[in-house]
Amino acid sequence: MPACAICLAATADETEYHARCVESLFGTSVIPSLDIARAEVYRLAAKMAGKMSISGVQEKISLTLSRDKKVLELAPTGGRYILKPEPARFSSVPENEHVTMCLALLVGIATPPFGLVRLKDGSLAYVIQRFDRRDDGSKLHVEDFCQLSEKPLRDKYQGSGELCVRILRKYASEPLIEVRKLYQLLLFSWWTANGDQHLKNFSLLTSEDHFRRLAPAYDLVCTRLVIPDDQDLALSIAGKKRNLTRGLWLDFAAYCQIPERAAERLLVNQAAALEPSVRLIHDSFLPSELKTQYEAIVRENTAAIAGAPNRRPAKPRR
Repeated sequence: MPACAICLAATADETEYHARCVESLFGTSVIPSLDIARAEVYRLAAKMAGKMSISGVQEKISLTLSRDKKVLELAPTGGRYILKPEPARFSSVPENEHVTMCLALLVGIATPPFGLVRLKDGSLAYVIQRFDRRDDGSKLHVEDFCQLSEKPLRDKYQGSGELCVRILRKYASEPLIEVRKLYQLLLFSWWTANGDQHLKNFSLLTSEDHFRRLAPAYDLVCTRLVIPDDQDLALSIAGKKRNLTRGLWLDFAAYCQIPERAAERLLVNQAAALEPSVRLIHDSFLPSELKTQYEAIVRENTAAIAGAPNRRPAKPRR
């Protein structure tokens, strides 16, 4: 049976979407029409450059729903959705980002609503609801970690997991809660071989209750599927960008002031997600060869963190 292009669960009636999933993303049970082809997205993205408050090199455009919620329309300002087609240089990136975001939801990481839509030429594009917009289109205050660390954009890769922890300790309303969420997101990003999780891909969102919390996860992709030689993380963890082990993740947890038992639970939970994740990967819209590669990646990384609890000898009392 076909998979829903939003949640990846099977659809019983040969359609591409569950009505409930469309409702969660667009507020209507019928998928809105989108009269734009991929080539047009490239052209429109070039025209929007400098007008959208979205960084990054991937082509993307801002969209909003028509008043009757039947059409997705171009919105250079005040858009409620971001649309990303397959990039000109790389293949299957929308399908990659879609399944990786689904995997994040599987392990309990918060994300905005997202899904896949078909463009006028039949190609798939990734669409995500903006988390920094209210229903009336007004903006919520967001600062990414590049801004909060007072680094210029060119230095977005010059950082570490430890720097991100220090940012949350300084600026988050409830640092202990947000640091644990950050730890899980960094662990997941490594587990899915995301080598582009740089400082601009983490943000603090000031909600309407004036609390500053880690923003929902966004821009999650398995970069190794796109660039096979991309083995390094964007940000170091415990001083390393590759070959991370269970012990290193426990060392990083200690820096985060996460109790060892709690850290072990996070590692166990990520490892326990392996088989459900493999099923999601194979239900995704990725080509078969990329599904196989993605499965191999998560199996390898699960082996690196699986195992018996890593008890450490008690320190002598002074």
